[in-house]
Amino acid sequence: MTLKDHSWHWLRKSRSMAISLPFALLAALLLIGINEVGHKRSQDAVQAMSHGQQTRNAANRLLQSMLDAETGQRGYLLTGNEGYLEPYDKAVITVKTNLEELHTQYLHSTEDLQQFALLALAVSRKLAEMELSLRLRRQGNEDAWKFILFTDVGREHMDSIRQLTHTLIERSSRKIQEHQSQIVQSLMLSRIGIATVTAIGLLAFYMYLRQARTLQQISQREQDVLEHERERLEGLVRERTASLSELASHLQQVREDERGFLARELHDELGALLTSAKLDVARLKSKIDHQAPDIAERLKHLNETLNSGIALKRRIIEDLRPSSLSNLGLTAALEILTREHAEGAGIEVETNLEAVELTEATQLTVYRLVQEALTNISKYAKAKKVLVTVHGYPTHVAVQVRDDGAGFDPAGVGPTSHGLAGMRHRVEAAGGRLTITSSADSGTLISAVLPKPR
Repeated sequence: MTLKDHSWHWLRKSRSMAISLPFALLAALLLIGINEVGHKRSQDAVQAMSHGQQTRNAANRLLQSMLDAETGQRGYLLTGNEGYLEPYDKAVITVKTNLEELHTQYLHSTEDLQQFALLALAVSRKLAEMELSLRLRRQGNEDAWKFILFTDVGREHMDSIRQLTHTLIERSSRKIQEHQSQIVQSLMLSRIGIATVTAIGLLAFYMYLRQARTLQQISQREQDVLEHERERLEGLVRERTASLSELASHLQQVREDERGFLARELHDELGALLTSAKLDVARLKSKIDHQAPDIAERLKHLNETLNSGIALKRRIIEDLRPSSLSNLGLTAALEILTREHAEGAGIEVETNLEAVELTEATQLTVYRLVQEALTNISKYAKAKKVLVTVHGYPTHVAVQVRDDGAGFDPAGVGPTSHGLAGMRHRVEAAGGRLTITSSADSGTLISAVLPKPR
């Protein structure tokens, strides 16, 4: 671009700026003027609305005071109780105050002031009529005050007061609506001015928005890619977690099945062998020579060994698959478990067990939970006292094992703590929730909530 072209370009740009700047200033001044005019009109309208609202409230108070005065007057006339005159006197004073307030409100409106004069006259007539009735009642002129009471004069006066009051209220309401329309018009002017300035601002930001849109599209594409990758990874994690959970449940079920199979084999096969051996010993014992003390002693020792083997067989079977659980129920099985654990470990174990209805699998879960908790307490807790509780609720069963041992930090439990992990998995596989609460020197609370079968 030559020097001449550059000068011509700068001149055109300067002329454009010289033309647009006055227009911009004029638009700004016009907007300020519109806002100021709208503000002034809105301010006047708000003051007028406040005046109209005060007038309407005063008219309503006047009508209410007249009703209160008429109620007190009629109550005294009908009962003769002087107590009705106190609200009557208060209402009459309030009526006069309301009339003065309304007169002040209507000083600047000739039409309303004429309507108010009619209302004041009707109020005066009604007050005079009520005062006359009260005076006749005090003088004992029964026929006169009853005649006034049961004629239509009082009702006509009140109807006139209501009609005049409602007329004044309607006029005030119309004025309030007119001023509201004025405020709406002012706001509309302000909106037009603001819309104009906004359009100018939008035009000024147009180029910026185009660039920002391009950057936003790039950022959105990157975000979509990241979101897609995150969803894919979360899906993989969920699939792996579900797969591992199913595998753990399967292995646990296989383990329980193998325990049950082994327990049945030990009970049937080994039990039959030991029983047969005991019968053979009994037969030999009846046929040997009791004069041989050495043979008798060995038969006695053999019989005791067989008894120990049978007891060991029973203990192993109970550890593998507690027969008390299927034969006696959960409550009896837990009582036997805690009693034997207390005798074997030398720990005081208290129980508070309620009979609950659970499926066979869930009963086994509760039994294994308590069994694993008692085993851990014996190994690590150094506890002196343990409390095992089972409570039933309408929708769930709560199981708790509490000890007074050394405690531990649940957050510091490593991945090798398979006992706690196994308990948690058992409870969650049964649809429940396991909570472990513990701290140093404060004991441990293992709490499980299991749903009841529907």
